[in-house]
Amino acid sequence: MSLALQFILITLLFQFQFAITSTSNPSGLSIKATVHNSPQSPLYQIENLTIAERVEKLIKITKSRVNYLESVSYQNAKLTPNNIHIGIYREDLFYAVGFTMGSQRQVKLLLDTGGGLTWTQCQPCRRCFHQTLPIFDPRLSSTYGTVPCDHPYCEGPYSLYDCENGLCVYDAQYGGGASTNGVASFESFQFLMSDGSIRSFSNVIFGCSYESSDFAYKNTDISGIFGLNTSPDSMSSQFSPLINSRFSYCFIPFFDAIPRPLVLRFGEDIPQPPHLQSTLLLWVTSRPHLYFLELLDITVANHRIGFQPDTFQIRPDGSGGMFIDSGCLFSLIDTNTIGINAYQTVMRVFRAYYGSRGLQRTQSVMGFELCYEIPPTYNDFASITFHFNGADYTVDGENGHLVLSERFCVAIGKKAGKSVLGAWQQQNKRIIYDRSMGVLQFADEQCINDVL
Repeated sequence: MSLALQFILITLLFQFQFAITSTSNPSGLSIKATVHNSPQSPLYQIENLTIAERVEKLIKITKSRVNYLESVSYQNAKLTPNNIHIGIYREDLFYAVGFTMGSQRQVKLLLDTGGGLTWTQCQPCRRCFHQTLPIFDPRLSSTYGTVPCDHPYCEGPYSLYDCENGLCVYDAQYGGGASTNGVASFESFQFLMSDGSIRSFSNVIFGCSYESSDFAYKNTDISGIFGLNTSPDSMSSQFSPLINSRFSYCFIPFFDAIPRPLVLRFGEDIPQPPHLQSTLLLWVTSRPHLYFLELLDITVANHRIGFQPDTFQIRPDGSGGMFIDSGCLFSLIDTNTIGINAYQTVMRVFRAYYGSRGLQRTQSVMGFELCYEIPPTYNDFASITFHFNGADYTVDGENGHLVLSERFCVAIGKKAGKSVLGAWQQQNKRIIYDRSMGVLQFADEQCINDVL
């Protein structure tokens, strides 16, 4: 049996097990999402970090996150100490979603479109980081249960978890010493609906973590992660029959103030803005849980580079290609593309553009190769367009750069073997992940209007 067929059968099996306590028809979910540098966020930092210091920290997170996704997205990857390498600093980029679970216990989890398993810390905690909200106690919930060892997610060659001493368990070790492990479990989740009502969903698979340590968001409301990739145990997979396999977000520019929490939208609650474009999501056998896109070419300002059609193809060893991930702050372009260094080619066009305007280069800062002194009132930043199969994704000049007080940098990094469309290049974009149609949709939008 092929891997793809096994994946589909496992997902269908879980969907038959998934029960809904509400009898109303499926509609849209609206989940409050708070950006971490907002004063309303549980990750709001009191310390007076400069923009440069915050961005430098986030660049390190982006690089370590891509290494993490490369290791855990392979078809037979497990959450083991040997193949997860990610920094767990959570500032400025990631979002915390709030809802209740079990006996109305409020939780706030980090939104992660690159992650699968949703987990929260549980009592009795043997070793946990401090959280300000009460820790979930499954002993006090009548709807809690554990995933049996004979569940498809816990046995077989492509199982997601392991069976130890009669319990279905997971063990995630992260770069920098952070770790979490616990028991794969069932519980009811309660979400706010678009009409203001509360709907409960039973038998949701999640991780009940009894040992978690060295996470950077300790002493906050955050207690775990809310995964939205295509893994069978992610929230987008588990709720797929109810949300038409669709979810969406819209990122306010990171340096703008956020008056109210943002909204993570699902199903029919997703707006349909004008000029919506669509491009196919690719199924990559070696990395089946990431949202890969077919990148054909790149334009900087008005100069279309003209890459060969196979430049960004996914190679037999699983390298190459481009995927979209809200968890990576800045976009990355592959330095090891077929026949050419795509990253250096793109940077040469940016250099020519700013050279023709007489701008003075400055020393590279925060890992960015191209940085320039910024003249007073300068706003002639080069746009960048990613030409996908059937759709052109244009990032305007300001949202494609990191603009500081005395300099600006082209906000694109490099990565050997992988290209990523990061969150910085998703600012003021309506992004819709539609797994039922197998497409990613996007359109320009003033995201400041997409608040509760």
